[in-house]
Amino acid sequence: MSGHSKWATIKRHKAVVDQKRGAAYAKMAREIIVAAKMGGPDPAANFRLRTAIERAKAEGVPNDNIARAVEKGSGSGGADNFEELTYEGYGPGGIAILVKCATDNRHRTAADLRMHFSKNGGNMGEAGCVNWMFTERGEVTVSKETGFDEDALLMVALDAGADDLDTTQDTEATVVCGANQLESVKEALQKAGYKVMRAESVMAPSNTIQVESKDTAKQLLKLLDQLESHDDVQQVYANFDMAAEWMQELL
Repeated sequence: MSGHSKWATIKRHKAVVDQKRGAAYAKMAREIIVAAKMGGPDPAANFRLRTAIERAKAEGVPNDNIARAVEKGSGSGGADNFEELTYEGYGPGGIAILVKCATDNRHRTAADLRMHFSKNGGNMGEAGCVNWMFTERGEVTVSKETGFDEDALLMVALDAGADDLDTTQDTEATVVCGANQLESVKEALQKAGYKVMRAESVMAPSNTIQVESKDTAKQLLKLLDQLESHDDVQQVYANFDMAAEWMQELL
């Protein structure tokens, strides 16, 4: 796994503190709003919306919150004018960073992100400066339940059109596929009886940069955490790799 993937996994496995739960719920609500706005309010006909709702439910977002977000996205609930934007830049050590946002004020968001970059040894760049270093792909994560068989999962995944399988994590395996095959691969895995934990489109780095010093690692992780904590930020991607023990210690 790339350093970014390890970072994301470690953060997920750490306990969510109460003061951050509301912020997490708000980010999920924004994703539901944007998904409903772009593809319509019917989850059966809108895979992105269906996936966003499933994720929100899995994270404990109340059903009323989910319903209100769908209504806002459909235009019947007084929707805020959210738009999806991507900001790009470099972090400490020359690490390329992509920041996916859902915002109702692009000028505020840009100013805030630029501040975080500059205060943490990085700089925000122009559109396209690092995007070419990443490729969009689908990832479907399934639980390694009792009796997990890597070969059997690989066969199901390949038959469904997947490209690769990552089983390096202790409790979960990730099936990698083309972004346009995400829905079909997810459905095939569920039909085969696998417990799907997440299905998402991600930006995967084409290559990674090794973080050589602990000081650089600390500064980089601080920047990534501050970016992720911003209300308007939905996803953060970076092309770094570093020792897993540094991430465990510094996060």
